[in-house]
Parts: sequence; C-alpha cells; structure tokens
Amino acid sequence: MALTFDSFKLNKAFTPTLKKENYQTPTPIQEEVIPPILAGKDLLGIAKTGSGKTASYVLPILNRLQKKGATKNRHIEVLVLVPTRELAIQVGEVFGTFSRGLPERIKTFAVYGGVSINPQMIKMQNVNVLVATPGRLLDLVKSKAVHLSLVQILVLDEADKMLNLGFKKEMEQILDLLPNKKQNLLFSATLNKNIKQIKKLTLVDPVVVKIEEEDLSLDAIEQLYYSVSSEKKGPLLRSILNKYKGQQTLIFTSSTYQADNVFDKLRKNGFQPSVIHGKKSQGARQRVLNNFKNGDLEILIATDLIGRGIDIEKLPLVINYELPRSPKDYIHRIGRTGRAGNKGIAISLITPEDEHHFKVIQKKMKRTVTQLE
Repeated sequence: MALTFDSFKLNKAFTPTLKKENYQTPTPIQEEVIPPILAGKDLLGIAKTGSGKTASYVLPILNRLQKKGATKNRHIEVLVLVPTRELAIQVGEVFGTFSRGLPERIKTFAVYGGVSINPQMIKMQNVNVLVATPGRLLDLVKSKAVHLSLVQILVLDEADKMLNLGFKKEMEQILDLLPNKKQNLLFSATLNKNIKQIKKLTLVDPVVVKIEEEDLSLDAIEQLYYSVSSEKKGPLLRSILNKYKGQQTLIFTSSTYQADNVFDKLRKNGFQPSVIHGKKSQGARQRVLNNFKNGDLEILIATDLIGRGIDIEKLPLVINYELPRSPKDYIHRIGRTGRAGNKGIAISLITPEDEHHFKVIQKKMKRTVTQLE
C-alpha cells in the first residue's frame, strides 16, 4: 500500500497546507528521510534537485519544533546552510509555507550576501530557523546579530555545490561555532570525496539514504541537437526562438560573459529576454525569477548556478547555447523541463569543438540525442 503523509504521524496542522500545495503522496526521498529526521537521527541524503528534498527536511524539522520550549533571543534553533541566494530564498519560502497554521509559531528568516546587512541584523529578532549562505552568516555572527551556541539542528543543503564554490573554509569556521550535540542533516546531489570529509566532520552514526536517479525522469523530455559553427550560433538561436514563439524558454550559457552577450544580441534583434547570473544584484535576480515563474517573461538566459533556483512545473523548452562541463549538469539543466507529468523539449547547439564532450554526455546518460538538420 502506498505511503501517505498521514503515515508519518506529522502534526495534523500540516494537512490543509499539504492539500493546498498539492502534496498528494511522498516522493522517494521524503519516504526515506522523514522518519529518521523525526526520530532525531543524523542523516546523509543523496538525491538530485527536483526530488522533493527540501520538503523532506522542512516538514519533520517544523514538526519537532512544535515541542520546543522558550528560546533566547538571537539564539537560533535550526541552521540551514545553502550555497546560493536563490536557494536560500526558496528554502525560506518552503519553511514559511509549511509554518502556516501551526499551533506553535515558528519564525524563519533567509540571509545572504549581495544586499545590505543592516536590515538583516534588525530582522534577526526571535528567529527560530535561519537559512543562510556561509559568508553572510559569519558576518552576522561577527556583528553579534546571531548566536549559534544553542543550535539543535544543522542542515547542509546542496553540500556538493558549496564545496565546489569554495565554501569549505567558511563551513569549517561555522562548524567550530556550533554545539557538538545536535542533529546533523547533510544533503547532496553526489557523494564525492569532499562530501565524505564533511560527513566525517559533522555526522554521527548517520542514516544514509541514496535515491538513485531514474532514467525515467528523462522520458518526458524530447532531446534534440543542431551541429553548428560558433559564428552561426546566434542566427540559429534566433531561428529556434521564432519557431517556438509564445513558449517560455530557458537558455543556458556556461559563463556570465556569454549570458550577457546572448542577451545583448537577442535585444538587438527584437526579442525581449531577461538575464540572470551571479553578478546581478539580489533584487534584480529575484524580480526576474518571479516574473519567469509567473509566466510574465518568455525568454530567460541563465548560468548553471542560478539555474538551480528555477523550478517551474510547465516549462516547455530548454536550450543549451553552450554545453555545461559535466554530464550531471547537463541532466540538471534539461531537467528544468518535462516536470510534474508535463512534456518538454531540450535543444543543444553543438559546435565541432563540442562533439567529443557531447558524445561523453550521451554515453553517461545512456541516451542518444536526435540530430536536427
């Protein structure tokens, strides 16, 4: 018999929100990790983005906080560390959504760099759950705006990305500030040697949950590619956009420079795209992301890192203007389409220099991508 959210014996106050947000049955990661988190165990969860991972720790954490006593101001109980501002906002929103209607009020706050620290310092009053990027958290600790000595639960979300982005030193500084006795939850898309080092640092006799990526997740995506010379990429991209006019399209580039370049060329040719990458201010990034999620924006150009914050159920088309470095990133990119039972199309523009790398991606994916003339 299929599990339901009722099977976990969560607080009944979650039921209306689960229904409203269309959480019908738990995903594989939710099935596996909610019980051990509720039981207070340390956990290592390996699962790809889009697997329902955030809700898998948000629900049991909020459930556990319902039994808390009074806490000291500016001493948080739950710390969630994330690699990007977009993910911080996204995780904060999920906590906010599931906190609604709970008998015990839980205050969640997301902090990140790229915006003024002063408003964040003021809003740290009576926060229970803090979602933070490592650098900004250390700034707040230094300013005595927040204290970590009473943290009961630590979550490292997308730990693999944090290590790739060079946050290891900051993470070690933060771990030194935390109490030894706490529940530790570490989530990653991959299990590499860096993750194993962090696992040693933070996890005590953990429950290990690995959700294998299913090939089926790509079944809803029609994968296509064009062979094209570098100088003809721009005209070909415009031709594709004209063919799919009226459909929301996410275009991936491999660098901030190229994202801006594609944006400029499309603007000059009468298109109305937006661009999102790490060099844009937080306010600008959030506005663009909201407009795209709401369907008010047809064409969005993004880099890989920012693309992680883009989660839209009915996105019909993804274009790889350039290939990413790794096959995993390729799968992550095209996985922005073909979600929640909807069909999607992923088109890659392959130059002669890309051909060998694209063969490697297809081999790792165990799929052959159809070439278009």
